Order: sequence, then structure tokens, then C-alpha cells
Amino acid sequence: MHPLIESLLSDAPIITDGAWGTQMQARGLPIGSCPDEWNLTHAELVQEVPLAYIEAGSQIVLTNTFRANRIALGDYDLADKAEAISRAGAEISCRAADGRARVFASIGPSGKMLMAGDVSEDELLEAFREQARALAAGGADGLVVETMAELDEARLAIRAAKETGLPVVACMVFDSGTDLDRTMMGVTPEQAAEALTEAGADVVGANCGQGIVGYIEICRRMRSATDLPLWIKANAGLPEMVNGEIVYKTGAEEFASQIPVLLEVGASFVGGCCGTSPDFIRAVSRTIRG
Repeated sequence: MHPLIESLLSDAPIITDGAWGTQMQARGLPIGSCPDEWNLTHAELVQEVPLAYIEAGSQIVLTNTFRANRIALGDYDLADKAEAISRAGAEISCRAADGRARVFASIGPSGKMLMAGDVSEDELLEAFREQARALAAGGADGLVVETMAELDEARLAIRAAKETGLPVVACMVFDSGTDLDRTMMGVTPEQAAEALTEAGADVVGANCGQGIVGYIEICRRMRSATDLPLWIKANAGLPEMVNGEIVYKTGAEEFASQIPVLLEVGASFVGGCCGTSPDFIRAVSRTIRG
């Protein structure tokens, strides 16, 4: 186990952060624009997000770099700025943390499918390497490969992230199948836990896709398939369309009320994903720390 993860686990459970996209939209990010570019153009506004989570109780915050690999940034004609955007994202969260929290930088999917031949393994590996190195250079304490649907892409991202020497968290998104217990590619929680462990991740888990109640059973199933620490960041319930807007109806206190069960079935790192906010983290912190 990576020494930093071992050190963090001495104070488990660890509270991570919540959603970033909606927090940035609340600060003026136009819907449909590239959030990651704000690392270069609106750094002070981006910094408000991790700062708010730390003040709410987060012990680990992520970075505004979810789509900051050159393949995903290509959709915004920003591929040539991938390194600068990633490094700036890590630096921004590190300034916000200022020693009060750890920064685990976000590495999201490319948006292309290996299975469909949209991108090659070599292209993916080099894109993730570029991003991982930039995040490490920006001061990140760890790297989080998150919201992955395709195991082969996750494996490549883990490989690239591990080359930095930083601890690596790897998470899949479970949002498919009758019981929402499969990835989009049909991977089960057990298969994901085994594969991510074998790929060399230091922590494995799940994020996004569905609410915290659904992730309790997924966490339990992942626990049965790996001895690694588990990282769970659920949404504030399932998204619903109300008057043309996506709404998450689970409130902060309802979300936090499920945290003890999540910890009981094996989670060590807990936080929120889509629809959550600093209020959710405050409620989680009260539940855990009293």
C-alpha cells in the first residue's frame, strides 16, 4: 500500500469533496462550455470550489481537471493546452488546500470508446501520461481515475498515473442494467474491483451514476472482491428532468444519513458527486465527526 494511503487510513473514514460542475456553474460557468479551461482564465473562481469544500469538512479535494486530457479537450479545440490546464488545476486546488487538506487530482475518461475503435490504446496512454505528469508537477498529492465505464481505458489511465509515483484511486461508474449495478459496458462491481486491483490501483471504488442508497450494495460487492480501501462518491439521487432542468432530489441530511451504512459495508473514503454541494459535505462531516 502506498505510504500516503496508509497514513490517511489511520484517520479513516476520510471525507472527500462533492460535485464541481454545478459549483462552477453557480459561479458563472456557461452550460456547454469547457470547465477545465477556467483554470487558465478564471483561476480565482475555480479556487473558491475546493476552498468551500475544505471549509465544509473535506479532508481530500479534487481538481478541475476531469476533462483535461488532450483527447477530451480536442472537442473544445484545446488539445494543445492539456498540460497547462492540468498543471494549473492542481496548483489551484493546492493553493486552496494550503496544507489543510490533501489534493487528489481528477483524471476522467477521454469521451472516446476503445471498443468502438474511436481511439487507440497508444493514443489514450500518451494522453493520460501527459495529464498525470502535469498534475504531479502542479503539486497533487494523489490521482483519481474516475467515472470510468470501460475497464481497458481505466487500466491505461491507472498505468499512466502510477508512473508518477503518486497514490492512485480508480473508480468506475455504475449506471446501467436493470438494477443499475453494471457499467455501461456491462462490468459488475466484483469484476471492476478485481480488475482495478490487478491493474495496480492503491484505492478502488465507484462514483457518479446513481444515488447513495444504490451504492451501498455496490460497495458491499466490491468489498467482497478486493482487500484495497474503497472510495465511494454517489450522486444526490437519480437525476430527474423538471421544467427542462436536471434536478437531484436527495437532500444533504438524507444523503448523510446513509453514510454510516456505507462505512459499515466497507467504504473508507466518502464524498459526493453530481448534485451534491458543500452543504452535503457539512452534513457528512457532522455525521462522521459529530
